[in-house]
Amino acid sequence: MKAELIFRDRLDLPDGTIIEMVIWRVPEAVPPSDHPFKYRLFFGRAGERIVGYDNERGKGDHKHIRDRETVYRFSDPETLIADFIADVEKERGRDG
Repeated sequence: MKAELIFRDRLDLPDGTIIEMVIWRVPEAVPPSDHPFKYRLFFGRAGERIVGYDNERGKGDHKHIRDRETVYRFSDPETLIADFIADVEKERGRDG
């Protein structure tokens, strides 16, 4: 089985920021993650990540809020998107 794209969305906001979310179902977990999904969710602008969620080989599930990186506890794609959007809304509120 090849990787299967299960969700992709991009929104360019009037203030110049971008929300982009991409989630794939993969044939094998990306170590050390233990689920069959590979994802990258981004909020920011060119050259500036404000909020990011991803799972990369060797790091596993984690999120970035501005300059801070923390572990993220993945449960399912729907919760992933909801958690990401909540962090995006929180950071947008901080900016004004």
